[in-house]
Amino acid sequence: MAGLTSFDPARQNSKTAPDGMDQRPIIGSMKKTSGAAIISAPSRLAVATAWGGAAAYATSFAYFLYAYLVRFGATAAGTGILRPAVTDIALFGAFALHHSLFARTPLKAWVGSVASPLLERSLYSWVASVLFAAVCWWWVPVPGEVYRIEGYWRWLGWGVQAAGMMLTFLGSRALDVLDLAGVRAVLTARAGHVPLETSGVFSIVRHPLYFGWMLFTFGAPDMTATRAVFAVVSTAYLALAIPWEERELVRTFGAEYEAYRRKTRWRMLPGVY
Repeated sequence: MAGLTSFDPARQNSKTAPDGMDQRPIIGSMKKTSGAAIISAPSRLAVATAWGGAAAYATSFAYFLYAYLVRFGATAAGTGILRPAVTDIALFGAFALHHSLFARTPLKAWVGSVASPLLERSLYSWVASVLFAAVCWWWVPVPGEVYRIEGYWRWLGWGVQAAGMMLTFLGSRALDVLDLAGVRAVLTARAGHVPLETSGVFSIVRHPLYFGWMLFTFGAPDMTATRAVFAVVSTAYLALAIPWEERELVRTFGAEYEAYRRKTRWRMLPGVY
């Protein structure tokens, strides 16, 4: 659910290993070339960690689809709305807190010093995937139903959801799914950021993955209260996070991103925001 993230290479101290012991860092030695950190000979553990993070990323998204389409689609019985809604908001807030902390430069630098700059994105994928799956697992059903679209109009809702999934697919493909999951950095042994993407779906809004998320979560023809709370809370978080995210993007891409903001006016929802 995040946009581009810059990778700040961290320094790595050399160590003298006792005789007979292999104390190579998890991804080998590191040097700076043309502003990017290049690490030689990634270890099997690093590669396994990266691919494991990608698998966790895919699994958590698949579980979200199941939870939203099946579990959240069942109308919960009862009359008390406030308590489950507040519980769900707090639950998502815990997930949002982790995301905000990982976006901070000091924590990213600490992760890079403990493991490696190349594993920064992968470790984020691991933590985010586990927490997001936990949010979907523990999401408390909220009694009631907001609306239900009947007849042929149901196809309109499904069409909106399909458009949201297509936006997510096209945006993820443009950014490189393996890079988003933290695999590409390990495979290429290079810590850096991908080029700024401004064409295709990124010419519609600056954050098309967030636009796709909103279409998918709000497009359900059967809007139970459980789905509504999830859609409102998650979309509100994405909207509020955009200004902070774009500050990082300006630091990373500078004038190039400023020109992109002038060219593509809308952040997330065309004509509105």
